[in-house]
Amino acid sequence: MEERKLVIIGAGSAMFTEGLVSDLLSAPMDFKWHISLVDIDEPVLISMAKLVRKMIMYKNSSATLSYSTDRREELPNADYVVATIGVGGRRAWEQDVFIPRKYGIMQPVGDTAMPGGISRALRMAPAMVDISRDVAAICPKAVFINYSNPMAVLCKAVKKAVGTPMTGLCIGVAESVWHIAETAGLPKEECTALWGGINHCTFIYDFRYRGKKAWPEASKGQQSANPFAWWFLENQGAYLAPGDRHVTEFFTEYFPGGNYYGHVLGKDAFSFEGTIQMGDEIHQKAMEIAQSDGSLPESFFQRLSGEQEQLIDIIQSIEYDQNKIFSANITNNGTLPGINPDAVVEVPCAVGAHGFSALAQPCFPAVFAAHTNRFLACVDLTAEAALTGSRQLFIQAMLMGGYLNDRGVAEKMAEELLAAHKDYLPQF
Repeated sequence: MEERKLVIIGAGSAMFTEGLVSDLLSAPMDFKWHISLVDIDEPVLISMAKLVRKMIMYKNSSATLSYSTDRREELPNADYVVATIGVGGRRAWEQDVFIPRKYGIMQPVGDTAMPGGISRALRMAPAMVDISRDVAAICPKAVFINYSNPMAVLCKAVKKAVGTPMTGLCIGVAESVWHIAETAGLPKEECTALWGGINHCTFIYDFRYRGKKAWPEASKGQQSANPFAWWFLENQGAYLAPGDRHVTEFFTEYFPGGNYYGHVLGKDAFSFEGTIQMGDEIHQKAMEIAQSDGSLPESFFQRLSGEQEQLIDIIQSIEYDQNKIFSANITNNGTLPGINPDAVVEVPCAVGAHGFSALAQPCFPAVFAAHTNRFLACVDLTAEAALTGSRQLFIQAMLMGGYLNDRGVAEKMAEELLAAHKDYLPQF
């Protein structure tokens, strides 16, 4: 039986690795898997390896396992390389949100846009560039997929510094299309959509049920979850994916001081502390299960929703040349009119033996291209700041985003963020 090798870099991300391996062991394929785990945190890596070994044994799977803190040991002969790294982990992420709070900037996520997302990019981009160089040198034919944030900045930095084809995946658009279908009372399997934009702020501008436009039915749900995304659909003609938790960080002009429909972003609306607590609890539970005696309960393998949810479907579409449509982050190359060909955009792609092929969208509305270009300007500055270690570009990126209008305050906050993350910022 043929073998495929999947390398997970950042395997200490417990929820992602658990979900992906669970899906992989449950998927019918006519080849066996070699699963390779890589993480620089050796104690966590060893625990995740124990957990994955338990999963393989419980399923009586033919899959094999290896692991290492050195990715160069695991990359040879890889067919698929998946990056899900988080430089500095949740403790560094906290600083990306808590430091800007002192300056009145309220972030519900802080991993993609706003000062937190820009700060995160400074420590993430160099690490991802190093990974990409190793992939290019050791397993250049592997399908290289990134799940780490900030997605657009990392893909742009890799393209600029290495030129390696790296595809960014995120479940956000798919979940938004499913949400629209559910709100409209329609079966999601019979609904289709068109979209374009930047990861975590993508414009779903066409939604159909059995080929006919279904917006009138879908828009009735505007008072339910994600009120801003539904308001945007009513007023500008597109639903904003992946919903308010992320897109409010791009349209900050609508939420001065973090005010969100009578609540405060990051506090009692999309609590950041709640997100961190949940992540810590998931990680701790995974470590306990890994170290415990005995096998796993069957409930452990119930399909876990999460970022990894479509990855096995994508791999099957590649392996069997199914040419199914998935959302992906790739270089524009004319896919969306009015946007730089070199920009990284989130668009529908046909996925088959050829890899990811973006679907050209000549009807993409110019107003959404204008919004996207505004966000992409900040992406370009951030990528350059991360690659060169430029304080001035870091500050300029924050000012360009409109999060602050006082350069002195921006400089002070930038220095505080750089000091908090100095161990992860050798380029500075």
